[in-house]
Amino acid sequence: MDGSISSAPADAVEAMATGIAVVLPKDWSVLYANPAFARMFAPAVEVCGLAEQMADVDLALVRRRLEERGHHAFEMERKVGARTLHLEMTMRALAGGALLIEARDASRRRQAELMLDSYSRLAEKNLRALEQEKARVERLLLNVMPRAVLQEMREFGTVSPQRFEAATVLMLDFVDFSEMAIVRDPAALVAELNDIFSAFDRISEMFGCERIKTNGDSYMAVSGMPEVAAEHAANVARASLRMRGYLERRNNANTNRWRCRIGIATGPLVGSIVGVNKYVYDIFGPAVNLAARLERVASPMQILVAQETVAALGADFRCEPRDVCKLKGFGDLRVHELVS
Repeated sequence: MDGSISSAPADAVEAMATGIAVVLPKDWSVLYANPAFARMFAPAVEVCGLAEQMADVDLALVRRRLEERGHHAFEMERKVGARTLHLEMTMRALAGGALLIEARDASRRRQAELMLDSYSRLAEKNLRALEQEKARVERLLLNVMPRAVLQEMREFGTVSPQRFEAATVLMLDFVDFSEMAIVRDPAALVAELNDIFSAFDRISEMFGCERIKTNGDSYMAVSGMPEVAAEHAANVARASLRMRGYLERRNNANTNRWRCRIGIATGPLVGSIVGVNKYVYDIFGPAVNLAARLERVASPMQILVAQETVAALGADFRCEPRDVCKLKGFGDLRVHELVS
């Protein structure tokens, strides 16, 4: 053999990326270490042995596994200068009691795994933030349109105006609210109004009504649209009585007294989204105007009801006739008061 051929095995061992060593397990002294292994466990691993180099490894467990199986694999980290190596260690028992150790540098794989985990956590965090933002937007949209309308907009990107043959409208307004707004602290007044409207929302939902909108101190709700409800008039009647009862109980427990006027009317309605940049779901029809007229002529804490609503309510409610009222756009009409 010439010189170049005879040096090939040594060159190959020198160039190996895998660290190889032969050690004695009784004191972890190193009988042989190739250059890669010496670099991984520097300095002077041949002199000091491996025990000190593997201070973080449970060597008693390693010995037990070797005795049981003849081999053992584990992972460990080594600090070499400024670098932290992540090593995959494999130990095999050799004849005569020595151990063959292979050490592979898995730092790049480990870094890739850590980076992947980091991206995964970031993606999960962004997904949670997106879901929270989506829920927040949905809550905001539900403030300006019914859920069924929002669902239609999601599916088709638009909402078509829809006519409903029978629905009942509730219009509520507070007495002397303008004067209250002038003399009372604005923040406290708005906070109270928000509490009351929140309670009205819960009452509306409880009785199958849909709050359409609030405008200042006025509150408008409807039953029978966009979800058709056979008992639309009864739903609104029950909601109005519960709203008035809520205010009465609230006034008994608070110094600030809130009194409302309520008008209720029944008839065909059209519901649709209006606006382009600022969506608002609104309803149109004579019943809306009549409910508003009745609300304006009602006395404080009185619920005035149109004749069509009285006919739809039946005998489950007590409605008493009141004087004929001249209402703008409707002329002289016999109105009724919903008592209970």
